[in-house]
Amino acid sequence: MNSEAAEPRREWPDTLDVDGLVADGWRPRPFRQFLLKVHSRCNLACDYCYVYTLTDQSWRSQPMIMSPAVVAAAARRIAEHARTHHLRSLRVILHGGEPLLAGHAYLSDAIRTIRAEAAPDVRVEAVVQTNAVLLDEKALRAFHELDLKVGVSLDGSPRAHDRNRRYADGRGSHEAVAAALRLLMGGRFRDLYGGLLCTIDLANDPLETYEALIAFDPPMIDLLLPHGTWESPPPGRTPDPSRTPYADWLIQVFDRWYGSDRDETVVRLFHEIIRLLLGGASASEAVGLTPTSLVVVETDGTIEQTDSLKAVGHGAAATGLNIADHPFDEALRHAGVVARQLGWAALGEECRACRYGRVCGAGLYPHRYRRGTGFRSPSVYCADLYRLIGHIRSRLVADLRGP
Repeated sequence: MNSEAAEPRREWPDTLDVDGLVADGWRPRPFRQFLLKVHSRCNLACDYCYVYTLTDQSWRSQPMIMSPAVVAAAARRIAEHARTHHLRSLRVILHGGEPLLAGHAYLSDAIRTIRAEAAPDVRVEAVVQTNAVLLDEKALRAFHELDLKVGVSLDGSPRAHDRNRRYADGRGSHEAVAAALRLLMGGRFRDLYGGLLCTIDLANDPLETYEALIAFDPPMIDLLLPHGTWESPPPGRTPDPSRTPYADWLIQVFDRWYGSDRDETVVRLFHEIIRLLLGGASASEAVGLTPTSLVVVETDGTIEQTDSLKAVGHGAAATGLNIADHPFDEALRHAGVVARQLGWAALGEECRACRYGRVCGAGLYPHRYRRGTGFRSPSVYCADLYRLIGHIRSRLVADLRGP
């Protein structure tokens, strides 16, 4: 065997010529969303969790909680980045694991620290994404003082939710989440209610799931495709392109949502696809070609790409950078970040030839991964996205033509 054949094949974006792109006039977009992994452990054991159940197990070597010193360093780097790029506003997302394991006082102090560094020039919108089992009135009172918005993970009815989102001892968590959501729905804390995240499980009835979600009157619902790649396909996703189980599931929800005689909520995936079909830009990385604006800081201060890349493999999200030694601008030059900012140029030939290439945008970046071609493949959900987008387009066209 010759030495050349023995070398492992390098996969795009590792081979991306970032210096060449810059020399040709390409410039990165600044980060506007900073996701802080303030706690690396969780009080639930969800079956599909990309942090704990897939191949990347780096959480095991992370500190349990982000120290105040690391929070302060992150705050300085965020303020530095905002001023370097003349940003007037940005978003900080407190994440985990489960961030409320750190305590509401800790989370409040973290936001105060970040806002103090950014003031007076930069407005910091703050969000905590939580499983809500520890969310109580005392925490909401503290968050209300800071206008700290709350996003909650809920997978539908008690049966649907508890199918996957359980405690380690097997008990379901729906009852605790529902109690927290009833607090958020009330007039006192309604302005903190950011919306619901729901991971699709094909075993759950789509209409039952949607009805259970809107029963909590969310301002927004984010329906998430389970993370998977061509190497590790998501449940029910076979290589057969004639089978579109996720599109079948989503189309039932779309028709129910789109056909409603009242404005019930925003379903983010549908909203973004409609906007793209009408010529607009997406505000989500799930579809479209909008450059990524998100960067992640782990509990030890390491800077990473989007945390969903952990579904690809161990170290797939790594940048080799940390907030003690590196400004966020260095992460903007990382090949993985550049690839997610290139838009159309980042797509493979199959996607560029597709009629919905600019709408789908090859789907969520981690879902494109295939050994040998890296991230230049279509989404592992390609067939589902094509059918869903085509169905939504047909509904729009019919409405625009009129009776």
